[in-house]
Amino acid sequence: MGVLAAAVDAGVTFLDTADVYGDGRSEKLVGTFVAERGGDASGLTVATKMGRRADPHVAEAYTLDAYRGWTDRSRENLGTDTLDLVQLHCPPTAVLGREQTYDDLDTLVGEGRIAAYGVSVETVEEALTAIARPNVASVQIILNVFRRKPLERVLPAAAAAGVGIIARVPLASGLLSGRYDEHTQFAATDHRSYNRHGEAFDVGETFAGVPYEVGVAAAREVAALTPDGATTAQLALRWIVDQPGVSVVIPGARTPEQARNNARAAALPPLDDATLAALERIYDERIREHVHTRW
Repeated sequence: MGVLAAAVDAGVTFLDTADVYGDGRSEKLVGTFVAERGGDASGLTVATKMGRRADPHVAEAYTLDAYRGWTDRSRENLGTDTLDLVQLHCPPTAVLGREQTYDDLDTLVGEGRIAAYGVSVETVEEALTAIARPNVASVQIILNVFRRKPLERVLPAAAAAGVGIIARVPLASGLLSGRYDEHTQFAATDHRSYNRHGEAFDVGETFAGVPYEVGVAAAREVAALTPDGATTAQLALRWIVDQPGVSVVIPGARTPEQARNNARAAALPPLDDATLAALERIYDERIREHVHTRW
């Protein structure tokens, strides 16, 4: 709760959660926080996600009845009649291409269960499929200094369609914090240990798909560009904020101070041309070959 309070007190107005985070615990914490804030929470948008509770996680599991069940559970967890924004949580690609998917989501809006819907995706092509639908409000996609491909087509298409872009994994699982080196050890239960090669889920979610040693070396070069008075993480977040078409960035935080530091990135001046050029060079020379053709 302290992290949420620190973030909101620092000016954060968008909270992103999901029904599978802590098996609903995250939603309950957010719901309790919003309720305790009362009128002070009127400017907050709470976005949740649904679909990853499906077992097996296959396209056939995405039905109107399932959507109703998932959203009813989230409404109870969050303590609200109508969810602000519900995103399909990296569904099977086939779900995004079905007409019925969007008809069902429109039905949820009509029933008052949700106010708006969006999608969280893995690939550029999935994002473009969703953006083409008339009532999609948002697309959540990995975007950071080490994952630039969405700049080419996704952000322009979203801007043209009036679709919001939610940038996730903005610090490449912490690589862009500048705090890790070749000797850093992660807990066995941390995806940065067990999913480095996509053993459990899409490898693009772990270090943004960049091989760890490659990312550490590239992050050192990024860190050298950090302006006085800022952190490397703030530099990386500011780069995303500056991209035309980005609506919101969702960095995680484990402590109140991390939350406050993340929020301070919005107060940094836009990055200068020399820094932007250097970041692009680092990507082209070190990162592009590992990620650009994959997602």
